[in-house]
Amino acid sequence: MSDALLAIGTRKGLFLARSADGGPFEIEPIQFSTVAVPSVAIDTRGATPRLLAGIEYGHFGPSVMYSDDLGQTWGEADKPPIAFPEKTEATLTRVWQLTPSPSEPEVVWAGVEPGALFRSQDRGVTYQLIEGLWEHPHRPQWQPGGGGLCLHTIIPHPSDPKIIGVAISTGGFYRSTDGGLSWEAANQGIRAPFMPEGQQYPEFGQCVHKVAMHPSRPDRLFLQHHFGVYRSDDFGGAWHDIGSSLPSDFGFPIVLHPSRPDTVYVLPLHADMDRTPVDHRYRVYRSDDAGATWQPFGQGLPAGPVYATVLRDAFTSSEAGLFFGTRDGEVYCSRDDGETWTLVGRHLPDVLTVRAAVL
Repeated sequence: MSDALLAIGTRKGLFLARSADGGPFEIEPIQFSTVAVPSVAIDTRGATPRLLAGIEYGHFGPSVMYSDDLGQTWGEADKPPIAFPEKTEATLTRVWQLTPSPSEPEVVWAGVEPGALFRSQDRGVTYQLIEGLWEHPHRPQWQPGGGGLCLHTIIPHPSDPKIIGVAISTGGFYRSTDGGLSWEAANQGIRAPFMPEGQQYPEFGQCVHKVAMHPSRPDRLFLQHHFGVYRSDDFGGAWHDIGSSLPSDFGFPIVLHPSRPDTVYVLPLHADMDRTPVDHRYRVYRSDDAGATWQPFGQGLPAGPVYATVLRDAFTSSEAGLFFGTRDGEVYCSRDDGETWTLVGRHLPDVLTVRAAVL
C-alpha cells in the first residue's frame, strides 16, 4: 500500500499526519502555530504534490501558503495572493475553500468570505476574482449565515472546465456552464423552513451547508442543508429530499465514498438550536443506495456522551480512508468504509478542516 498524508487545519495551526504502507497515522509537530487554518488542499495532479493552506494572520489578514516538499518549507506570493479589486470596495475576511480543478492541471479555485470565487492559473500561488459571480444581481441580497457570508463549496466538473457549481451561505447553490462568465441559481426543491409560509421554496437564499459530487457521476450531487439532506441528478436542476429516514436532517458535512458514487455519509446533529451529535454519540450515517436508506456506524467511536460539532469541511474521504475531526480536537479514521473507526489524535485545537490523499 502507498503512503498517505492527512492534513488537519485547526483554529490554532496546521497538523500533518503520515501513514506508511497502511500503518497508523502519526501526527507531526504543529505548523503555523496560533494561526487559524480554515482551508487546506492536497494537490496530487503534478509530478510533485503541492500542499495549499488558507491561513489567517490575525491583524495581518488572510493569505494562502503553498509547499512543494510536503510541508517541510512553505512559500507565499510576493503580494497578497487573494485580494479584491479596489472597485469592489470589499475586503477579504477568510479563505474558506481551496479546490484544485480536475480538468485543468494548473487551475485552483478559492472560495472566500465575503461570498466570492477566485481562480488561480499558477497552481494556487496567485488568484483573480471571478467577476461574473461577484456581479450577479442576487449578490446584494445574500445574507451571512452563522459563520459569515462564505463561499464554502466549489464543485468543478471532472472533465468539462466550463461547468462548475458553488455553494454560498446563505445564497444557495449556483452553477455556471461557461467557465464562470455567467451564473444561475439552482435551488429548486430545497425548502427553507425559516421563511414565511408560502415563501419556503425561494429561488435563492437557502442556507446550504455543503455539497458533494463523485467524479464518476458528475451530474449527481448531494447536499446537506441547514434543514434537510438532498440529492440532484441533473447538477442542481432539481433537488429531492433524501433525509426523511435520518434521525435528524440537520448537520454540516456530506461526503461520498471515494470509489462508490451511490455511497454517501452524513453526521447528524440534533437541530440548529442544539448543535450536538444525535443521542450525544458520534455516529456516521451511511447510505449505499444514493440516500434511499441509511445505516448508522459508530464502532470505535466514543460511547458517549459527546457534545462537539463536526464542521462542514472537517469530514473527508479519499483512497486513504474516511476522516473527521471535531470541535474539541479529536480526529478519527476509518479504512473499512465507515464501519469501524480509530482515533488518529486528540487534544488538538478546534478542527476546522481535514483533507487526505494517497501519495
